Amino acid sequence: MKSADIQGFFATLARANPQPQTELEFASVFELLTAVLLSAQATDVSVNKATKGLFLAANTPQKMLALGVDGVERHIKTIGLYHAKARHLLQTCQMLVDLHGGQVPRTREALEALPGVGRKTANVVLNVAFGEPTMAVDTHIFRVGNRTGLATGKTPLAVEMKLLKHTPPDYLTHAHHWLILLGRYICQARKPQCWACAVSSYCGFTPKSIRPKTP
Repeated sequence: MKSADIQGFFATLARANPQPQTELEFASVFELLTAVLLSAQATDVSVNKATKGLFLAANTPQKMLALGVDGVERHIKTIGLYHAKARHLLQTCQMLVDLHGGQVPRTREALEALPGVGRKTANVVLNVAFGEPTMAVDTHIFRVGNRTGLATGKTPLAVEMKLLKHTPPDYLTHAHHWLILLGRYICQARKPQCWACAVSSYCGFTPKSIRPKTP
C-alpha cells in the first residue's frame, strides 16, 4: 500500500468513527486488564457477560483475591480456558498488591511480567487506559494488515512493527481499534465483505469474484 493510500485509508476510517472504543466493558484500569486477560480465545461478548457479575463481586485486586479460585471460576466458567485464566488472574492480582500497591503499572515491562499478560494484552492496556500509541495485533489486525497490504508479515510482531512504522502519527492512537473493527465486521476471514467496505479502494485485495448475495 502506497503512502497516499495509507493516508486515505485511515482518514476514511477516522471520518466514519472519530472516537473508536474497545467493545470490552470496564469501569477502571484494573477491570480493563482483567477483561483483556480473560479475552484470549474468547469473544468480547462472552467476556462482557462473564465480567458483569465478576466485577460486581470483585472490582479490585484485593477483592478478587478474596474470591479465591473457586469464586472466580464460578463467574467465568462460560469462557474458554477458564481454569488457567482464573489462576493467572489471581496470580496477577497478588503481584499487583505485592509489587504495585494494588494499581496496574504503566510500563510494558511491568505489565508483561504479570502472569497471563503477553505483548498484545500489554499493548491494549497501554493504549486504552493510558493513551499510548501502541498496536495490539490480534487475529483481526494480523489478517487486515496482510490482506490489505498495509502491513505484511509472518508474525504478529512483524505486523505490529510495520503498522507502527506505516501508520500516520495523527491516527496511531486509534488505529488498532479501527483495524480490529474492520476485521471483525467487514474484512472477515472466510467471507470478506469487500462490497460493503469503505476502504476497499485503497486495499490490495478486493477480488472481483466477490459479490454481495442477492436476496
